[in-house]
Amino acid sequence: MLKDLNIVEFADETASNSPAPGGGSIAALNAAMAASLLAMVGNLTVGKKKYMEFSPRAEEIAKACAEYKDKFVDAIDKDANSFNGVMDAMKMPKETEEEKAARSEKMQKEYKIAIEVPLSLGTGVTDLYPYAKELAENGNANAITDVAVALINIKAAAEGAFLNVKINLNSLKDEAYRKSLEEKMAKTLDEVNENHEKIMGIVDEKLR
Repeated sequence: MLKDLNIVEFADETASNSPAPGGGSIAALNAAMAASLLAMVGNLTVGKKKYMEFSPRAEEIAKACAEYKDKFVDAIDKDANSFNGVMDAMKMPKETEEEKAARSEKMQKEYKIAIEVPLSLGTGVTDLYPYAKELAENGNANAITDVAVALINIKAAAEGAFLNVKINLNSLKDEAYRKSLEEKMAKTLDEVNENHEKIMGIVDEKLR
């Protein structure tokens, strides 16, 4: 599994001529790293004399972000495998009209399944924003730039995941489904940009 590779092996595999891991898996990695950084900031806050009042909450945040980290790490392999169904459908026979219809129907179904993985990642990574905001406001000030790097990774994860959705949407014939997903992604990206600017503003204030 990709998630079990060490950093050098993962980078080498990404750089190879294999299609996976690709952008979707890297987006999942971005999400996992964002959650990991936020968990770290929480852990660096717990028990510190200056932050004793916030310490119990910081411990809760660290635990929650560690759970998100595990979820996003799993998404690295889920994304890499999400297109397998489409590839299998492409191999179906297409000699007769019946075979062509069956193949087309199967491909449309598998494209929707493939889309759900990056779509879920792109929307789900935004769950980290409330934790990032709390840590930016009340966490260990010595780790404030780690919150900032987490924010950058959240944004990269969402934008990267949605690019993978968009390229697969081009293969769908269901116009209503396509439109609903485009609207959902646009709304989520508005949320991403708003939160990124707001929380990064808190970071900038702390750095002055």
